Amino acid sequence: MASSISTGVKFVPEEDNFLQRHVAFFDRNKDGIVYPSETFQGFRAIGCGYLLSAVASVFINIGLSSKTRPGKGFSISFPIEVKNIHLAKHGSDSGVYDKDGRFVASKFEEIFAKHAHTHRDALTNEELKELLNANKEPNDRKGSIAAYTEWKILHYLCKDKNGLLHKDTVRAAYDGSLFEKLEKQRSSKTPKKHP
Repeated sequence: MASSISTGVKFVPEEDNFLQRHVAFFDRNKDGIVYPSETFQGFRAIGCGYLLSAVASVFINIGLSSKTRPGKGFSISFPIEVKNIHLAKHGSDSGVYDKDGRFVASKFEEIFAKHAHTHRDALTNEELKELLNANKEPNDRKGSIAAYTEWKILHYLCKDKNGLLHKDTVRAAYDGSLFEKLEKQRSSKTPKKHP
């Protein structure tokens, strides 16, 4: 199958597929494929430093590429096919994405019902640790590491001045809209270069 870049058609994630929408932000040229360079650019765009962006791009693309490309051989460029991202869902997660990548509202609400003890619509760092431990599956080291990394980066980037990670922020991370918001905030803070 040819990529959408070769056909001139831009990839558009399915409206009800929150996981595709989440990953599509990192598809910087909107061809339906995320290469490590695009993962790096996406992480930089949301405010991550060079080192974190570089490490994330390597581990994410190496970890997800083959899973999103069933029936295709190894590729040294480690592309991630956005349309198949649901095939790379890891264990030890919250269950907010179903097996097809759709948003499960009851599982999202469960995060806060079970773990938001201090503030009903936000998680403290300790409550986040509790959530991660509760979701940890036996013998799932890779899934546990992936979940820990995702949540800790989200907390680092988006906690408020009191260290709280708010429910609306977490929801926006699941549907990908948070990334566009962070990119806009970051670009508005970047000084403009004058000719």
